[in-house]
Amino acid sequence: MTASATAAVPIARRASDQTSDARTASIGRLRWLWPALLMLAIGGYGSWRPVLWRDELVSWNAAHRTGGELFDLLRHVDAVTGLYYLMMHYWVALFGDSLVVLRLPTVLAMSGAAAFVTLTGERLFGRRAGLAAGCLFALVPSISRYAQEMRGYAFVVLAVAAATWLLLRALEQSRPLRWAAYGCAVTAAGFFHMISLVFLAAHGIVVLGRWWQQRRHPLLVGFALSAGVALLPVVPLALLGHRQVGRQLNWLTAPTLQYVFDTFWHMLFGSAAVSLVVLVLAVLPLAWPAGRRFAVEIGLMAALPIVLVWLMSQGPTAYFLDRYLLFTVPAWCVLAGAGLTALRPRWLPPLGLVLVLLLGAYDQRAIRREFAHDGLDTKAAAAVIAKGYRPGDGIVALRGSQAAYLNLDSAMSYYLPHSVQLKDVLVERSAQAIGDIYPQLCADPVACIGDTRRVWVLTPGSSVDKPLDQYEKPQATALDRLFPKRTSTQVRGLVVTLFER
Repeated sequence: MTASATAAVPIARRASDQTSDARTASIGRLRWLWPALLMLAIGGYGSWRPVLWRDELVSWNAAHRTGGELFDLLRHVDAVTGLYYLMMHYWVALFGDSLVVLRLPTVLAMSGAAAFVTLTGERLFGRRAGLAAGCLFALVPSISRYAQEMRGYAFVVLAVAAATWLLLRALEQSRPLRWAAYGCAVTAAGFFHMISLVFLAAHGIVVLGRWWQQRRHPLLVGFALSAGVALLPVVPLALLGHRQVGRQLNWLTAPTLQYVFDTFWHMLFGSAAVSLVVLVLAVLPLAWPAGRRFAVEIGLMAALPIVLVWLMSQGPTAYFLDRYLLFTVPAWCVLAGAGLTALRPRWLPPLGLVLVLLLGAYDQRAIRREFAHDGLDTKAAAAVIAKGYRPGDGIVALRGSQAAYLNLDSAMSYYLPHSVQLKDVLVERSAQAIGDIYPQLCADPVACIGDTRRVWVLTPGSSVDKPLDQYEKPQATALDRLFPKRTSTQVRGLVVTLFER
């Protein structure tokens, strides 16, 4: 071998080593991808199984309205959910409305949140802690539950998780673009769910703490400006939502401390066992001499919003509900991930993740059952109607003050074949016509029924002999008088009765 050839060997080896190092570094920068893919797999699995429940039916109904009808709806109710409805309106128009398609956006949102959980844990506590935090997040049963629901909570979790990571980046280097990105995440969180904006209190305290330690005034200025500008677009929505809050949240009552400890904490994680494991692991970083400041900061982001919403809910309007505070789970998982990776020997952290998987397995299976979200088999009820349908048939679904929230009419619209066209005989004006979730009922049921020969009546419960007991007296009287012949079929949680003249 010549001298020049001999010299070329180490040069080629160095080039090969540099290429390998670059490839390794590139893979290392994508560590957040693995928890995101894990979340995508877990969140997507079984999303085709649970029957649409009442809240999802509202989202489906809103998504199927025209743009004008949708904005008319938001003027009267659900304005604070409007961005999600609008997004789903276009999503359904493009991709259809199968169960998997309807729930795919929230699965993707939770996958994005898992990536930000990983990045946040890595920035505060190191690579292994970040990876553990992201995987823990993906294994929490409540995260899977709302990844598979056609509501906007997954997008709230994504926005707050992104805002937390973007804040940490801006605190490291206070640049306008970083603060602008943070402001966009804050605005998104407010648009998807107004209550989530309480996280700004914890973020503000973290900024004050960093400023007190470093005396860097751009931190205060950057946070105040970005948060202030971010909230401006949310103000009109907040004012409109405030006018609607009595109707939307009148079913919630002021929470007690006993409710927080006995019920709320377990529901927040979707599993009593998993919630206890996360809490124990989350406490560990607070005991570290080194890194305790970061643990306190992320602990504030996890706990302070819960405390603030609990205090707010002691007033005339309550907001304290596990799914409204689901956005705190990423911070809890960051703390727990740090605590898990601090355990020794080094094989304990992987074992801990396996333990969380096993402890949450029962609840993970439960949320994927067909009737996990609701006990009503509206799909089977629709099958009964479709089998016995004749053109000209009418339908009556229990509504009014007793059961409007069940959205049985929307369930039938979703599950019935397009060839089955039923007249809603007790409706005077449709929900779309009056810009509401629920329609305007007839003042004179007999006149509205007219000459309809057969009517399908849906009743919650199992009372086959008395299917009209839950209906308001004028409705029950009219149906009793006009339709003497009845054939009832019981399905899970519902009685389907064919009334004939």
